[in-house]
Amino acid sequence: MNRPTLFIADLHLADEQPELNRLFVEFLAGRARQAEALYILGDLFEAWLGDDLLFPFCEPILYGLKDLVRSGVPVYLMHGNRDFLLGEQFCALSGCQLLDDPTRLDLHGTPTLLMHGDLLCSDDHDYQAMRNKLRNPVWSAEFLAQTPQARIEFVRQLREQSREASGMKAEQIMDVNQTTVEQTMREHGVSQLIHGHTHRPASHRFALDGQAAIRHVLPDWQSQAAVLVCSAEGCELEAITTAG
Repeated sequence: MNRPTLFIADLHLADEQPELNRLFVEFLAGRARQAEALYILGDLFEAWLGDDLLFPFCEPILYGLKDLVRSGVPVYLMHGNRDFLLGEQFCALSGCQLLDDPTRLDLHGTPTLLMHGDLLCSDDHDYQAMRNKLRNPVWSAEFLAQTPQARIEFVRQLREQSREASGMKAEQIMDVNQTTVEQTMREHGVSQLIHGHTHRPASHRFALDGQAAIRHVLPDWQSQAAVLVCSAEGCELEAITTAG
């Protein structure tokens, strides 16, 4: 019997989230062991300031990921808007394999597109401009050359600016644009899309060029710790609970 494929996103793990960090490590040692593969579609961490800055809270997370890979379950990781600086050193320590955004795969017989999801929020022009700036290799190199203290302060200021900007934007601007969703799926020849980023978990069914299509939105774990479990029968959310 084929094992299911698991998808998660937007855990936003951080030093100030010890219970959430522990829940993820338990998930890696438990439910994830029953999977064919685990896909993490961005924002595993609340922030990633460079592979050279490994904070103590990261150690059990790295070990848990590596141990899962050693058990025979591959782990695929996509950059999010918070942790796009995850690099080769992190992959070497964790055993994760980095994925491009987007990535197309055959998911139990269904052509499926995987994305973090922020590229689909095409109505948020300010965000897209900032994304392009931060993803520029020149900017990344200059940022990583700064001192740890300077990087920490920059991220603190960026978070504050992001909270202020989000509070002034209409809700629909920060959600995906359906036309962009359909164009993206059409370009990649898929009928199924899985993404995170928006923190609005749901499964949206719609018609794409006269054919049935579906878009699964993953939850953020601070609001709803859950995993999307996919098999040949389809995909459904499954709650993640602590072992106690």
